[in-house]
Amino acid sequence: MGTTTAAVVHKHFRLDAAKLKRAQKLFGAPTETETIERALDLAIAEEERDRRVRKAHEEFFRSGVEIQDAFGALGEGVLGK
Repeated sequence: MGTTTAAVVHKHFRLDAAKLKRAQKLFGAPTETETIERALDLAIAEEERDRRVRKAHEEFFRSGVEIQDAFGALGEGVLGK
């Protein structure tokens, strides 16, 4: 996940210091600013993945494909029976 070269602005936030330090350690980030940048990049990437999965899921079900439980493991009513 790379950062962009967009405008950098100064912001002031009230943050939980313990969470920030924990995230900094998890990310291996050298600074608190880098920690926040990485967390934002991760959140943005996750939302993009979720959006793509939702779209694929919707397209799959709109396709009309019929799903069958070949092993009978899911029980009645699960697959629209």
